[in-house]
Amino acid sequence: MGLLVTIFLLVFFSELISWIGKPLLLDLCFSLYTYVFDPKAATRLKSLKTSILVDQKSLAQTSSQDQFAKWAKLRRKVDKGFADLDKLNAEMASVRSAFAIRFNSILWIVTNGSQLFIGWWYRKQAVFYLPPGWFGPAEWWLALPFAPKGSVSCGAWQVACRRAIRLLEGIVRDFMTDRKWNIFSILLPLS
Repeated sequence: MGLLVTIFLLVFFSELISWIGKPLLLDLCFSLYTYVFDPKAATRLKSLKTSILVDQKSLAQTSSQDQFAKWAKLRRKVDKGFADLDKLNAEMASVRSAFAIRFNSILWIVTNGSQLFIGWWYRKQAVFYLPPGWFGPAEWWLALPFAPKGSVSCGAWQVACRRAIRLLEGIVRDFMTDRKWNIFSILLPLS
């Protein structure tokens, strides 16, 4: 039963990641990464944006004709802030792209790579045996590529698990997006 559950959990985890979406996971993990390993960059970025907004507000309230010296000084400060913001954004984009490469590699290894490895490692082992004669000639197909006849191989079990999980996902999405269904009609029946 261990191999059966392990394969199911690996397939479920990879489908869960595809439901959530890799870009969303990348954004969340990168935010966590910067918060833990480089909190100064995040605080610098936030403080720089705040100071630019304050300076822009002051610039908008200053007349360029009546108070030219003050306006010019604020304008140079805003322009310098934007230049610093562009520089900091370029640095963060460089760090983010390096992080994205590592993150996508780790995610592929954890999801697809582990499934390939399990399928290769247990290629000759049966996940479970079928009752004799129930599936007729299909018993041979379910045992492909190297499992004993009358059993289900790792590859066939992965395909079956993925298909069942995707069908369940479709049912849940249809149920949740049905316009006639809402939580209040279930909780508070009409009298």
